[in-house]
Amino acid sequence: MASTTPLRGTELVDCARANAKQGIETAAYQCGYGEELNTFARELRKACEEMNLQVKELNELITDQDMILQLGTGEIVAPDTASEL
Repeated sequence: MASTTPLRGTELVDCARANAKQGIETAAYQCGYGEELNTFARELRKACEEMNLQVKELNELITDQDMILQLGTGEIVAPDTASEL
């Protein structure tokens, strides 16, 4: 659900990160900036600097963990039954 007001600080970074894979237009909309892409980018840079994150582009917010979760094609290794280890 898109924010009704522009997000700031850590909330902005979290929202932008969650929507980074969908592109800047979607991320800006979801973070409450609508079509104001320049304002979104400026505020995101500011928020990242305040958090001491070195980010130049939106896609840099996507972590390795996000990529692993997206792949989700790993094999699950578990015992056949609860009593068998």
